[in-house]
Amino acid sequence: MGTFAKVCSCSQPTRCQHPYFIRYRDAGGKQREETGFRTQDAAKERLVELYARKANTAPSKAELIRHYGQMRFEDFVADYMGRQRRLSYGTAYEYEHLARNHLAPQLGSRRVETFSPMVVENFLTTMERLGTPDPTQYKVWVLLKTLLLDAHRKGAVNEHPLEGVHAPQYEAERAVVPTRDQIVGIKAAANNDRYSMFVDMMAGCGLRNGEALALNVNNIVADDVYRVSEQVHYRTRKLEKLKHRKPGEFREVPLPRSIREAIERFVEKHGTTHDGYVLQGARAKHMNHSTINAVWYRKLPRKDVDIPNGMTNYGYRHFFAANCLAHNIPITDVAEWMGHKNIDVTFRIYRHLMPASIGRAARLLDRGLHDLAA
Repeated sequence: MGTFAKVCSCSQPTRCQHPYFIRYRDAGGKQREETGFRTQDAAKERLVELYARKANTAPSKAELIRHYGQMRFEDFVADYMGRQRRLSYGTAYEYEHLARNHLAPQLGSRRVETFSPMVVENFLTTMERLGTPDPTQYKVWVLLKTLLLDAHRKGAVNEHPLEGVHAPQYEAERAVVPTRDQIVGIKAAANNDRYSMFVDMMAGCGLRNGEALALNVNNIVADDVYRVSEQVHYRTRKLEKLKHRKPGEFREVPLPRSIREAIERFVEKHGTTHDGYVLQGARAKHMNHSTINAVWYRKLPRKDVDIPNGMTNYGYRHFFAANCLAHNIPITDVAEWMGHKNIDVTFRIYRHLMPASIGRAARLLDRGLHDLAA
């Protein structure tokens, strides 16, 4: 079942104040040791508890614990990725990139069962020392946490490997939001109808880059409603399901009259594909991200145009959120229209864009309290 003893040279060890330690083998056959037991009874009770747990562990589970515990961490990562059926292509690609470039060089050869909070702390410290950018440190931490919790649930890591470990500190930068005049100036400098239509869908309807590229007249389901049902993926360059959505799922967003009229003008001038796609590519029925990037990174830098420092193409979508919040549209609606997984994402990114509400709330509440307090 196990043994207990004291590490001391006292003449009467059973009466001294030094704690007892116990040694035992877990369900996976690995020898473990615990200490800090003040009495023999406490040590014995812990051994009985561990023995009962081991006795109730099915042989198949014990073999599973042994299998994963002795696995190299890089092999465990590959095994984990192979078990994930619901990861999007982009997420799977990012996980593999982070594992290959950050986890494998430092932790790849380590056996899974040897992970402990100290190992994780040392790894995080190494990333800091190497100057890994804060956003990357945070992403690596999230992936490592996911992997180790999976290993812990399987019993491959006996004690909790993240107990007391603090996550890397990372504050996401505030969204850089262009003004209406700046967007007008950017569109004029680009002098590209397709790019302008792309900008309109992001700034006017809050679409993501790939969603705007998949613009389709058949998705105009009402004069003031556009249905977002697919996106052009930035890596595969193919039409795929929406982010955070299952195949076939969609969301509907407001379609301002000015944006609908812009689509109508564009279609009248350039037409559509036979199945309704508006932003046609040179060799495909839809544009891809390389066309947009060519305008943003090559054409616009040569122009005299006012672009906010730090802005990217995603800034047009930020403009949509800022425009909504400036007109007191509830942030819950904004989150739904933008397709965020949960409102926490919207709140974290755009909270600073919400108009000051305390003074306004006080004035509105006063209307209902005026007679009461009189």
